Amino acid sequence: MKPLVVVGDVFLDVDTEGTADRLCPDAPVPVVDVARRWLRPGGAGLAAVLAARSAADVVLVAAFGDDLAARTLVGLLEPEVTLAPVPLCGATVSKTRVRAAGQSLLRLDSGDGIASGQTLPERTERMLRRAGTILVADYGRGLTRNPRLRAVLADMASRVPVVWDPHPRGAAPVPGARLVTPNASEATALVPDAVEMPGLLRERWRADAVAVTLGARGALVAEGSAVRRVPVPQRAHVTGRAAPDTCGAGDRFAAAAAAALLDGAPVGEAVRVAVESAARFVAAGGASALSVEDRPGTVAVSPEEDAFAVAARVRAAGGRLVATGGCFDLLHPGHVSLLQRARALGDALVVCLNSDSSVRRLKGPGRPLLSAGDRARLLSALSVVDAVVIFDEPSPSEVLERLRPDVWAKGGDYTEADLPERAVVRRHGGEIALVATLPGYSTTKLVAAAAGR
Repeated sequence: MKPLVVVGDVFLDVDTEGTADRLCPDAPVPVVDVARRWLRPGGAGLAAVLAARSAADVVLVAAFGDDLAARTLVGLLEPEVTLAPVPLCGATVSKTRVRAAGQSLLRLDSGDGIASGQTLPERTERMLRRAGTILVADYGRGLTRNPRLRAVLADMASRVPVVWDPHPRGAAPVPGARLVTPNASEATALVPDAVEMPGLLRERWRADAVAVTLGARGALVAEGSAVRRVPVPQRAHVTGRAAPDTCGAGDRFAAAAAAALLDGAPVGEAVRVAVESAARFVAAGGASALSVEDRPGTVAVSPEEDAFAVAARVRAAGGRLVATGGCFDLLHPGHVSLLQRARALGDALVVCLNSDSSVRRLKGPGRPLLSAGDRARLLSALSVVDAVVIFDEPSPSEVLERLRPDVWAKGGDYTEADLPERAVVRRHGGEIALVATLPGYSTTKLVAAAAGR
């Protein structure tokens, strides 16, 4: 089956949770004692992760920068979807909700990133043209105004279903979209007449159908000349929650509708599935249920920040930092043995892990077998590994410039002359340790054996 391609603006969403049982002495505002921070992809990133719950192959076309928030987003997204990035101008947008006792107290927004309108990478266009269905999750940060992207979307709308979730600050949907999914406030801002609204919007956007989402009341659907309401089925109603968290419900609706259209469902059935999916999503806790806790050792949080924090702590305590590196694709006993022996050389072990693109350059187009996020999670689960940092360069030299390990450990099948990073390690006073490896284990051999070759 062809992939479901999600197009749109991505953010880093953060939930800061704590308790608030006193007021600030200099202003009548609550003091929040922070207990936990949770991270998740926001915007089109959340829509893509939700689409991956319903479709086997999901591609995300979005603008990514080169800052800490962007790297955190990539770590959160790569295990779930295939990324097809376009350039971002400015800093990645991050939205932080401060919550206490389950209630949101305020939201802090940062980042000014806007998708570049100057180019559409060839690989990104190729992936768009392979789509079986396209979901546009517009969050008003410029991507849907890209002229080349709009031309491709308009062309694809005549070939495959396009679902467009619009935004007040975004561009209008391209003509021919199969389904446009504004919420009630977005729709009434454009057409105040509640009775005629869905049909007029369908004509305005030249779409096959428009579904105006109404929250707990379901959706109003205009298809052809008919307008009807699709209610939330009783079995999917939220129960036992005075104020359910509806964050992400619109993304769940649009993603479920797109997945249903990908499976060949007619529009009416796709909207029915979407209404029920969104209601169940809210009943299950909304977007917060998809968050990853921000804590030391949680790779998706920011593997690099964790690794460098570990290095700083070890140095401050007068300890000995060990680092090692590699692809660690399809973790096997040989890897574990290497890591155990490396960790025994010091007080903490940081693993420098090749990114997916770096592995492909080294091993060929069929690798890696597991994404960088999955490989990092497996490594972090080992008690001998204190942190993981992912690098994209041919060698880890740039990461080692910042880590400055006391020991750089590699398997005994290398020689020091084989290691281009040895100069960096030596310059910072570190040593090279070649440790014995467990013979007979190789990912390449294991893959060949599994394939019967």
